[in-house]
Amino acid sequence: MNQRNFLPGARAWNVILVLGGFALGWAIYMRYALVEQSAVGLACLGVETGSCIARRTVIELFGYSAFGIAALATSIIQLIRPSIPMFTLALMATAAGLVMYNNNLSGVAAGLLLISFARPWRGARD
Repeated sequence: MNQRNFLPGARAWNVILVLGGFALGWAIYMRYALVEQSAVGLACLGVETGSCIARRTVIELFGYSAFGIAALATSIIQLIRPSIPMFTLALMATAAGLVMYNNNLSGVAAGLLLISFARPWRGARD
């Protein structure tokens, strides 16, 4: 039985691009509008708003390299057993990790995502 390599179809690519763009946009907003702004940091010293809680959570997750670890873990799962939902999650985590200061692990995850296109795919339609 000859199996094709992992390659999503046109409809799947539309969903992947929209969700990947959403994750990238969220990460850019969090980094440049909330985390890096010193005025926001000073405003959040004594206030508990939703933005301040999100800012504090993102900073804590960055401290533990959670974005990079999530990107690497999902990319390894995608490499072992390719599927469209796992590829989408790995792409979203990698995009967020690259923007949110976890470049080392997210860069490796991006490389693994590229390699996953060479893997045989059981979900391929002939």
